[in-house]
Amino acid sequence: MFSYKIKATCPNTHARVGVFETPHGSISTPRFMPVGTLATVKGLTANQLRSTGAQMVLSNTYHLHLQPGEKVVAECGGLHKFMGWSSPILTDSGGFQVFSLAKLNRIDDQGVSFRNPRDGSQIELTPEKSIEIQRALGADVVMAFDQCPPYPASENDVELACRRTHDWLERCVAAHQGGDQALFGIVQGGCFPHLREQSARAVSSFNLPGIAIGGVSVGEPVDAMHKIVREVTPLLPESSPRYLMGIGTFREMAIAVANGIDLFDCVLPTRLGRHGTALIRGERWNMRNSCFRNDHRPLDETCICEACLSHTRSYLHHLIRSEELLGLTLLSLHNVAQLIRFTNSMSQAILDGCFSEDFAPWHRDSMAHHTW
Repeated sequence: MFSYKIKATCPNTHARVGVFETPHGSISTPRFMPVGTLATVKGLTANQLRSTGAQMVLSNTYHLHLQPGEKVVAECGGLHKFMGWSSPILTDSGGFQVFSLAKLNRIDDQGVSFRNPRDGSQIELTPEKSIEIQRALGADVVMAFDQCPPYPASENDVELACRRTHDWLERCVAAHQGGDQALFGIVQGGCFPHLREQSARAVSSFNLPGIAIGGVSVGEPVDAMHKIVREVTPLLPESSPRYLMGIGTFREMAIAVANGIDLFDCVLPTRLGRHGTALIRGERWNMRNSCFRNDHRPLDETCICEACLSHTRSYLHHLIRSEELLGLTLLSLHNVAQLIRFTNSMSQAILDGCFSEDFAPWHRDSMAHHTW
């Protein structure tokens, strides 16, 4: 029920265009995937999300387990019906919360014990439990439970996290029922090249439908992240999608695509939108600034999202300064559309054979010079 087909590649780079088929539809790659942690991309309805060109969204196992609980979602018919989204869904395993909620958890070889931030109760999350929850949620793609080490961390600590990640992947594979859900493994290893290589080879050995590179954008220098992607991606199977977790800036996505990455996710577009910031071709505009007060042009004359087609910069400035919820929704909608539009433009450039020319100057601070 899952397949990945490469449609085109780009000379002088590892960039590629592909199609990942799932039970709820296909995903064209490279592709940005909006994050809907609690079965909602914050501030946007499912119809608004569709209008951005989104093909796949993410939800989170840990947070949905806490509220409303996977049983409630399953009784509704799964995440697709629960959130009114008929296209593909990916669920994170809860492994990132091992990193982000480090003060609330205790890790051992069996799994992770969390203190529920809502009521203080203990929550046990193991590879088997993570797969069980994700099965009940009904996502198309489910992620293996992993340990994401912080940055910086000692080589011994990262090596231990890698061992657990690989052991937990084996247990996830054993617990996974296959069929209408694809299990993706996750490569860890911090900033240690030999550990990254070991992890990439270990995860690849399971012949899974897809592989993610995790443990990036956790505090390491940006150049270190690029080095990880550059060295790890060639070790991953060419016949399955490659997913770089937690990345959603223009420059970083362009560099990653050049190195053979297919999928991205990040909370950045809606987080910026909720703080009154618009993404305009890679730049960040603070819509509170007084320069927009009497600016009656569209937010971005080249964008066809609702915010740009129906409203002016002046109106958006007014909404943000007045703390109206509509302003936050419109900016979030626009920002998501911008990132999807950017990945679409990279796809077209690869198909047209001009990716190297159009996206090669990624050493510059801004991608605003592109005509996409």
